[in-house]
Amino acid sequence: MSFLLNASLGEAMKEALLPENVDFLGLGVNPSFYTSLIVAGVLILFAVAIRVFAIPRFKDVPGPFQSVLESIVLMFDKMNEENDDTRAFMGAYVFSAALYIFLGTMVELIGLRPVMGDLNACLALSVSTFLLIVVFSAKAKGPKGALGALKDLTLPVSMSFRLFGSISSGLMITELVYYYLYLSFGLPVIVGVLFTCFHALIQAYVFAILSSLFVGEAAVPSVKKAKKNKGSDEPNLVAKE
Repeated sequence: MSFLLNASLGEAMKEALLPENVDFLGLGVNPSFYTSLIVAGVLILFAVAIRVFAIPRFKDVPGPFQSVLESIVLMFDKMNEENDDTRAFMGAYVFSAALYIFLGTMVELIGLRPVMGDLNACLALSVSTFLLIVVFSAKAKGPKGALGALKDLTLPVSMSFRLFGSISSGLMITELVYYYLYLSFGLPVIVGVLFTCFHALIQAYVFAILSSLFVGEAAVPSVKKAKKNKGSDEPNLVAKE
């Protein structure tokens, strides 16, 4: 009996971590692929609806919806306020990435596999951040800055595996809760909902913070060490163009 229990638990854990591929135009893909299409479509439609119907009606004295939206935008904008060169773009980027991770995790509550349950999705977001690091480093420091950023190829790997490992562990914990508390109809649901909400918020926020931090550091222009002019005791600071 114990062996059968452990075997069925192992199968549940394997299914949560490594699900069987599904068909997409004749190709075998992770079930998270379909979830990613749904999440991306919902976010695009939501963004278009806000741009067309909501933003033109914004007023100097904001209403409840406008206040909430402006507060969210300001929160992500402040993550990049230390560098004016990256502030405009990175605010929109980290907001979009965080919202994608959050919604892509919350869909687990309606029975869909979370988007970040696929390592490819985590790697795609991490590589996007890494490419931004290279671009802004090249813009701030020239070709040498881009070459310096390319040396740190472990960054997208570490970010993607951190995100994938966190989401996968959440899936496995949820499976354990439902598996051992199947006789209770209320507790597994409550625990699953609370854990999923908390997990989605934490992962979205951490990815946004890390992306803002790494890109912000890469975009800081390098400064040469202080040099003294001949015949003068005052140092001369020369910044790279």
